[in-house]
Amino acid sequence: AVVSLRVRAGAVDEGDAVWLSEVTGALMKEGAAGKTAADLAAAAAGMGGQLAVSAGMQSTSVGVNVLSEYAPAAVALVSDVAIRPTLPASELARVKANLGRQLSVALSQPGTLADVALGRTIYGANHPYGRIIPSAAQLQGYTIAQVKAFHAGQFGAKRAHLYVAGRFDAAAVKAAIDKAFAGWAAGPDPVGLQSPHQPGPRIVLVDRPGAPQTTLRLSFDANRAGTQADIPQRVTNALLGGAFSSRITRNIREDKGYTYSPDSDVEFTPEQALWTFQADVTTEHTGDSLKEVFTEIRRMQTEPVPAEEAKGIRTYLAGLFAISNSTSGAVVGTLATRDLLGLPGDWTERYVPAVLAVTPEQMMASANAGYPLGKLTLVVVGDLKTVVPQLKAQPELANVPMTTMTVP
Repeated sequence: AVVSLRVRAGAVDEGDAVWLSEVTGALMKEGAAGKTAADLAAAAAGMGGQLAVSAGMQSTSVGVNVLSEYAPAAVALVSDVAIRPTLPASELARVKANLGRQLSVALSQPGTLADVALGRTIYGANHPYGRIIPSAAQLQGYTIAQVKAFHAGQFGAKRAHLYVAGRFDAAAVKAAIDKAFAGWAAGPDPVGLQSPHQPGPRIVLVDRPGAPQTTLRLSFDANRAGTQADIPQRVTNALLGGAFSSRITRNIREDKGYTYSPDSDVEFTPEQALWTFQADVTTEHTGDSLKEVFTEIRRMQTEPVPAEEAKGIRTYLAGLFAISNSTSGAVVGTLATRDLLGLPGDWTERYVPAVLAVTPEQMMASANAGYPLGKLTLVVVGDLKTVVPQLKAQPELANVPMTTMTVP
């Protein structure tokens, strides 16, 4: 059985104390309800599982995957860690040092630089989605008082969903839940964000002199999850760049060899959505790669998808949904995403029939609405002296304002 608690306390609640939620999540594993970190780990192991605490943009999860007969005990363990963590000051320096190493590694990767630049560009540097990473000094400066204040102020029953999936004694688990969570204070409502997108067209450049590859992020506004246009945009994205058999992948990976890892996806949050294409392409073929991406977008916008190809991508997405929800943990993830995004309870039942009903005409309409090249946001991380002339040679980019950003 999987027992997973999702609490709407994450990076969106930090203010400018970036990664404070990560520090808090890491410290929550270091002791709770009179037990040490070793005690918690031993308790989880004794149930056949391992305790996991993870802080993300929207929420913090506390969970464990255990043998069926231990599901009630797992509920009690999860509640202790979420509601009654010790947050020991003695472990703070080690937790911050671990996160500091993760930060150093992240900042050495061009993908992180591209994501930071994209977040700042779309949302602004003072928005939670534009504040992805702290400085090393900021991270090391966090105090145990800040951690305790974050936990006390941001964790509460109103913000929490508990999921239990797999084989278990339902009556015993319900009794355990009633006992374990009965006294949890309601706390605040989940934060309601406003996330207006800064309008394009614009190109943001981050220089990496001598880089053998260029890291690209091409973004457009997308439709929120659950809207009428949502499922058609998912099918259209899969065919354009989201699936491994997508048109962009076949073009610039299989046929041209410009990149190994192109991908596109819609990232959903409760209040907005953003479509992004991403790839690491060889420096000398940066312009060529973008030319092909623009070509594939225009083809989606002007030519109906052949019936057989449309059927293939619909079947792929429907099958992927079934396969990706074949374990208890995956089902919990799907349900947690559904609830986070405010989708109706029967959304998971309606998803596959909705996917299978998308027509080639809807896909063309989605491509026209979803990828307006005149409003693009493009982030380019690479050797600018080599790359910028290639960008200016593309008709779609020739007159788009370019700015250079320093990251971090």
